[in-house]
Amino acid sequence: MAVSKKNKKIAEALSILVDLGMPRAQQNERSALALLALLDLSPDKTWSEAQDPLMGITPIMDWARKHYNKRYAPNTRETVRRQTMHQFVQAGIALYNPDQPDRPVNSPHAVYRIEPGCLKVLRMFGTKKYKKNLAGYMASRETLSAQYAKHREMKMVPVRIAKGQQVRLSPGEHSELIRAIWEEFGPRFVPGGTLVYAGDTGDKWGYFDEQLLASLGIDVDNHGKMPDVVIYYPERNWLILAEAVTSHGPVDAKRHKELQAMFLRCKAGLVFVSAFPNRKTFTKYLEAISWETEVWIADNPTHLIHFNGTRFLGPYTDT
Repeated sequence: MAVSKKNKKIAEALSILVDLGMPRAQQNERSALALLALLDLSPDKTWSEAQDPLMGITPIMDWARKHYNKRYAPNTRETVRRQTMHQFVQAGIALYNPDQPDRPVNSPHAVYRIEPGCLKVLRMFGTKKYKKNLAGYMASRETLSAQYAKHREMKMVPVRIAKGQQVRLSPGEHSELIRAIWEEFGPRFVPGGTLVYAGDTGDKWGYFDEQLLASLGIDVDNHGKMPDVVIYYPERNWLILAEAVTSHGPVDAKRHKELQAMFLRCKAGLVFVSAFPNRKTFTKYLEAISWETEVWIADNPTHLIHFNGTRFLGPYTDT
């Protein structure tokens, strides 16, 4: 089946977005049509005919409907602005209000225009000169994907493992709580403890001393079931299994049994801890917390809550 001119042009625009280093979230039809609109490139035009009109969000949507039969609902306007045009401007391939840079941010007259250097390269698309000129253009700027990766790296949550050592976890409240378990809970209640495992929402492995855990008789084959933090307490031969609870995951009765089964052959005594960032989150999950476990709240780091505990902190032996 022959590819229509419309589909062919959209596919070409998508390949250009990839060439320009746009993130995956902008490698879609919406962004491809926005790029074509900025170039006023209807299906019958060639890339050499690309132009640089000033266009607002609504005119871009109207243009896509007129030339590519793509109808956007009025409430899609913010999606186009925040999930496509904002990234185009950040990547430097589009200019924001080039006709009036001091135009108020929320002005209904806000407009965009393709960046001149980018326009020059895109006019060569489909010719032998395109790749060479694209390489020269890209060499002079950092892609948005690279910018995002660098920005994300800057926001990573560092966790100190030992003197001179650290692991960096994905940014977010969950990772901050994992760090607090090790750096605030650990020194207070597991002094001299050794970090065995720290999970990560972006990379479930985070940190894992597999050899140490193996020496305690545990060979884990499913890291997806690991608790968020595992700390070994050599002084008392305890293994602390802690869950960081931000949106889900306290040690409830089901999780308690699951962890007991998972660490059944462990040579150390097991201590189960549910860690919360604050009392509000703790209260939300209060009824779900299993007996014979401990609760620690990060914004009250010097205290523990013992659920039916016969001791302040320690493993329980089944009768």
